Amino acid sequence: MTEQQALFEYLLRLGDSGTILSQRLCEWIGNAPALEEELAIGNVALDLLGQARAWLEYAAEVEGAGRDADALAFLRHEREYRNLLIVEQANGNFADTMARQYLFDAWHYFMLQALCTSADERIAAIAAKGLKEVTYHLRRSSAWVKRLGDGTEESHAKMQDAIDEIWTYSGEMLIGDEADQLLLEAGIGADLEQVKQQWQAHVTATLAEATLTQPAEDSYMQTGGKQGYHTEQLGFLLAEMQYLPRAYPGASW
Repeated sequence: MTEQQALFEYLLRLGDSGTILSQRLCEWIGNAPALEEELAIGNVALDLLGQARAWLEYAAEVEGAGRDADALAFLRHEREYRNLLIVEQANGNFADTMARQYLFDAWHYFMLQALCTSADERIAAIAAKGLKEVTYHLRRSSAWVKRLGDGTEESHAKMQDAIDEIWTYSGEMLIGDEADQLLLEAGIGADLEQVKQQWQAHVTATLAEATLTQPAEDSYMQTGGKQGYHTEQLGFLLAEMQYLPRAYPGASW
């Protein structure tokens, strides 16, 4: 793998994860438990989509194959997506969504924080802009985990179940591969070992404050999303997300 190939893969992972999670969150529009939450979830989805567009635009330039961000987002097959497995998981109930969001937000925050010092000026700029938004995302999702975890008996049970269920998808965010290592050595990518330590410290403190039991750190972790191996849920999500551009190729507003 060359450094350019590694960079393309890296950018796709960041862009695809934002795109897919944004699509998942949009499924709450019209279904959220309160109007304020519907607006908040919609805003988080828009933030992630904006960040995803920036990553995918850069990825398209690095690839140099004539594709743009829209083509990368809407005209690839399932196995070509490089998003983390955690973001494609179904919304479930509100506790499930917040558990998924919090574990991702904590990783996303420390990841962007590390990328702000990237030797690649474009990456550093996108990360710095996104970090401002993700700071709010993390504050909001961690607050909900605490509120539900340390709330009623029912809310506590639902949040504990949600954390236990989604935990198996959290490890992939912190496991590096050849692309991660190549870009780390070039001063471009984030040090995932450092991100892992920061993530674990934040999650441990948050779950303790929420009176929730943290699953074992050595639990079995699902992996493969970063290499294009996904759960069956991604196929259904893409079928809906890609319908319009595939049904009407080249259509514009």
